[in-house]
Amino acid sequence: MELRPDAYVWRQVADELISRIKAGQYQPGMPIPAERRLAEELGVAVGSARRAVGVLRDEGWVTVLPQKGVYVRPVEDWPTD
Repeated sequence: MELRPDAYVWRQVADELISRIKAGQYQPGMPIPAERRLAEELGVAVGSARRAVGVLRDEGWVTVLPQKGVYVRPVEDWPTD
């Protein structure tokens, strides 16, 4: 992922994850990669990945299950654009 200097890194990561969810790379009911793995894969700090996952949770894209992981919500629960 190429980072733009005109936007927050965490927002760019969140947008990338949303794109992957919409494209079917992360299927409903399935977990997304752990924050540390996302950070390594995307070349960002773990804190940026953590904040991006928090944004996805707050926007309704994913559900966080403590000690289990972060799971993509069913399509019917996704926010509308």
